[in-house]
Amino acid sequence: MTVEGQRAGVGVTTVVFDLDGTLVDSDAALIEPFLRLGIRRDEIELGRLLEDECDRLGVRVEDYLALYEPEAVEPFAGVSDVLGHLGRWAVASHKVRALGVRELDRLGWSPEVAFFAEDFGGRAKHLEPVLAALGVPAREVVFVGDTAHDRTCAREAGAVFALAGWNPRVEAAPGDLVLATPADLLDLGVGLLAG
Repeated sequence: MTVEGQRAGVGVTTVVFDLDGTLVDSDAALIEPFLRLGIRRDEIELGRLLEDECDRLGVRVEDYLALYEPEAVEPFAGVSDVLGHLGRWAVASHKVRALGVRELDRLGWSPEVAFFAEDFGGRAKHLEPVLAALGVPAREVVFVGDTAHDRTCAREAGAVFALAGWNPRVEAAPGDLVLATPADLLDLGVGLLAG
């Protein structure tokens, strides 16, 4: 589904973004600590809770974090420009809070709300607490992400899901609203734009 096909009737006022693979190109930075800990690339799965992936691979979270370099993470082309035009936006990410906040600060991004792994009560990422903190109904939210889990988060909360099509590794599913570029978000409606 295209932005044009979805625009009518969406009534979106707020964008919630996943961080890794959506706002920032972080795959190499996320993989590198595992490689340095002796894990083969084909064993590493992106998009999981760090604690779960470390446990699955038999490494300590502390050892992984000691090797992670947030400075290696860069925004996808066009993301910073779009964020400057949005009125209300937030972040919902599986990333460890200390690293996520460091990356947001380094990039000069100030979401209205930013939820990270520790903020979801030991569960996988879900949108309900983010929407509650924003005080916005799900029907007015588009959740932009890059994984099947992000798609599920949006649908379970009742928000519109948009796939970050600018990430070359994403896989669209039937019914996805696929954004080819970050600027496509601005076509969803004037309610998104900064006043």
